Amino acid sequence: MKNLTSRQLILLLTLASTTLIVGAWIFQLRGYAPCELCLWQRKPHYAAIVIGAVALLTRQRWLAWPGAAALAATSAIGFYHSGVERKWWPGPDTCTGGGDIGGMSADDMLAQLQSTPVVMCDVIPWRLSDLIPWDLLDITMANFNAIGSLVLVFVWIAAARRA
Repeated sequence: MKNLTSRQLILLLTLASTTLIVGAWIFQLRGYAPCELCLWQRKPHYAAIVIGAVALLTRQRWLAWPGAAALAATSAIGFYHSGVERKWWPGPDTCTGGGDIGGMSADDMLAQLQSTPVVMCDVIPWRLSDLIPWDLLDITMANFNAIGSLVLVFVWIAAARRA
């Protein structure tokens, strides 16, 4: 990686976020509906793709700093989501079964459930250990995003600092 130019790094980073988004879409097409936090994690990747494309087209190396910020944001959301999945802390009421239903009738609650299917943020739909039976690989999609995006933050910083 030392021999790569800033432009080459930005191209690789743009492709990395694109690959992660395409991977998320593939999981979605295979029946893994995204929860609210999953969707939140995608937005900074979309931003990084746009930032990377603009940086490549305009040859503005300083745009790698906002790219690093975007990946830091998705990594932070990924770590938060990882904690929600592991039930280390509560997640948003909108996707962890909370919320105020005190004033709702049974019919209103049923109608809401039928009209708005909720994918729970605190339920792990997929783990790497499902494929590889090794407890140390109990890694979820949120974990992948959290750790992988954190690594990419440092590559964005390297791209910004590269002469």
